[in-house]
Amino acid sequence: MNTNTIATFGTNKRLLSLDILRGITISGMILVNNPGSWSFVYAPLRHAEWNGLTPTDLVFPFFMFIMGISTFFSLQKFEFRPTKKCISKIVRRTFLIFIIGLALNWFGTFCRGLSSGENLIVAATHFDSLRIMGVLQRLALAYGFAAMIAVLTNHKKLIGIIIGLLSGYLLILLLGNGFDRSENNIIAIVDKAILGVTHMYNDVDAAGNRIAFDPEGLLSTIPSIAHVLIGVLFGKMIMENKDNHSKVEKIMIGGTILVFAGLLLQYGCPINKKIWSPTFVLTTTGFAAQLLALLIWIIDIEEKAKWSKFFHAFGVNPLFIYVLSGVLANVIGNLHVMHNGATTNLKTYVYEVLLRSWAGNYFGSLLYALAFVSICWLFGYRLHKKNIYIKI
Repeated sequence: MNTNTIATFGTNKRLLSLDILRGITISGMILVNNPGSWSFVYAPLRHAEWNGLTPTDLVFPFFMFIMGISTFFSLQKFEFRPTKKCISKIVRRTFLIFIIGLALNWFGTFCRGLSSGENLIVAATHFDSLRIMGVLQRLALAYGFAAMIAVLTNHKKLIGIIIGLLSGYLLILLLGNGFDRSENNIIAIVDKAILGVTHMYNDVDAAGNRIAFDPEGLLSTIPSIAHVLIGVLFGKMIMENKDNHSKVEKIMIGGTILVFAGLLLQYGCPINKKIWSPTFVLTTTGFAAQLLALLIWIIDIEEKAKWSKFFHAFGVNPLFIYVLSGVLANVIGNLHVMHNGATTNLKTYVYEVLLRSWAGNYFGSLLYALAFVSICWLFGYRLHKKNIYIKI
């Protein structure tokens, strides 16, 4: 994802709102990923256990939708022609984002190894249990496939391709116990066969038992490709409608259609983030489009943007700040400190001693998350003030 291209587009008078929406989603992703304690998290800041949708379930798909819009802007420079330069750029970005995600997973195992007393060599070589997939890996694959489709096919066929991907994936789910919260789920079966149990995320089944089930696995990447392609279509819609009022009208209508489609179809296909169900795609892309339309109206038409400056710093360097948050979380969560003669980690000390002691379990946990977001914002703010926009 070329964040520099995105920032350049987003900071002009036409669509500052896109950067703000991106910033809202990145700050939201960091917020929900970093509570003071996972035992004390307010309900709206938790993911749905299985079927259903919470505000937390919106942040990742919102970012994926925005990535689709940005993909259209980026590929438009090549006139959507599959030239050698265009294809190599797509492949390079896909590879780099995937590798960064994999490196972030490795860094987590490395820090935990050091924290548990392992030496550098042992801590750095837990490759037999390294999780292969993750958020950035999902973004990389979805972007790569969607971008290739966008340059290799007629855009008039994109709606048909989206419907085909979602319908085909639904058929796989229906025939393979895809809505079953167990290891018999076709998603778990395929991912175990390709990735291996030791390289997958461990979730819990309906009985609370730990199972190998990766919410960002390989098979469930299929609908995420359609997710990005929907964003591509909205990017096309934005570029074809120069007047902001027209943008708001068409984006809002498109988003509303998607939301209603997802909500109505959920009775046969539950909304489920962990399997990235087709209705999850429809509903979340619809909500994202509606929020974008609202922000265009507030920021680009009414020119009421002062409130959004905080999110702008996140929106112009999204990938860097997200990776930074992962690095900081691993360091803080594994850095040893002494308290009352006992060893603990810095995160636990800050939460339990400095926050929970007076703010309580839940509010203290939220304050920790807000403080963590603020630290990440400081880095983003400094980069933005110096006009540094990190791109891949």
